[in-house]
Order: sequence, then C-alpha cells, then structure tokens
Amino acid sequence: QVQLVESGGGLVQAGDSLSLSCAASGGTFSSYNMGWFRQAPGKEREFVAAISASGVMTDYADSVKGRFTISRDNAKNTMYLQMNSLKPEDTAVYYCAAVRLLFGIITDPNKYNYWGQGTQVTVSS
Repeated sequence: QVQLVESGGGLVQAGDSLSLSCAASGGTFSSYNMGWFRQAPGKEREFVAAISASGVMTDYADSVKGRFTISRDNAKNTMYLQMNSLKPEDTAVYYCAAVRLLFGIITDPNKYNYWGQGTQVTVSS
C-alpha cells in the first residue's frame, strides 16, 4: 500500500512560480510511474504531467507544456512539480498519483491506483 502526501500549494499571483512536492511511503518508489492531476471547481479531474519510474520519460498536458516541469528523486521517495508562469486557469486542487509500472508512462487517471489528498493552488489575476 502506497501513501502519498502533497505539499507546496498556496495563493500566488499570475506570472508567479510555485513548487509542489509529493512524498511517498509504503512501497518501492522507484517501481512506480507517478503523475500529477488537477481538478478545478465544476470540472473533471485532468492530467497535468507524468513521469516514468526511472524518471527518464515525462509527458505533459498541452496546457502546461513549457511552463511546468515534473521530476522525481527516487532516493528521497519524492516527486516534484515546478510550476512557472502561472495563470488563473491553473487554479485547482492538485493531486499526485502512483501506479506500479517499471517501464513506460501512463497519463490516464483511471489507471492510477494510489492518490494523495490534494493541495490547493490558487492563482489570482
């Protein structure tokens, strides 16, 4: 059983940067494909970014490509999301998620087994 805890959310202004962290415990972190997802009020949960178990492969939603960077430190059992040039439309609850996958990358939220509790990111205009 994998437990995930997000941190780093907050209130920022448009154009600012914010960094999220996701600390994992209870499993072999380096065996898990990890992802970031977000859900805005009244909207469905959507894919933001994903990273393969080794960290070699990454994928991003078009809406964040070039502004967000996903990374992981398998020695620290932690995944990160660096968010730059934030926009009001980035406002959402951000969730980290995990699925056991040694090779490849998954962006479909329905295929993730473990989820954190979420952290609020609010970007004011």
